[in-house]
Amino acid sequence: MCIPEPGPIAKSSVILDVKPWDDETDMGEMEKVVRSIAMDGLLWGASKLVPVGYGIRKLQIMCVVEDDKVSVEELQEKIEGFDDFVSNYSSSLFGSP
Repeated sequence: MCIPEPGPIAKSSVILDVKPWDDETDMGEMEKVVRSIAMDGLLWGASKLVPVGYGIRKLQIMCVVEDDKVSVEELQEKIEGFDDFVSNYSSSLFGSP
């Protein structure tokens, strides 16, 4: 009996832009709570703070998701659930890493 080898795992790179409520939001803590999201098939990557104006910076963070295991929409809901920190969220989806 021949067992077929599994095919390649489809993955996508995602860049998340997470904006705080104001310039007084603790950005280190916001990144910490975003990274606390653990899902099978989700791997967090590099991050940086990007100025958006009026002293406010957004958290730009990369992640790689296994397409069959992680829904970007579900990830968005989890991030937006941190409403003490997050006022706005957007993502850019790219192909295989």
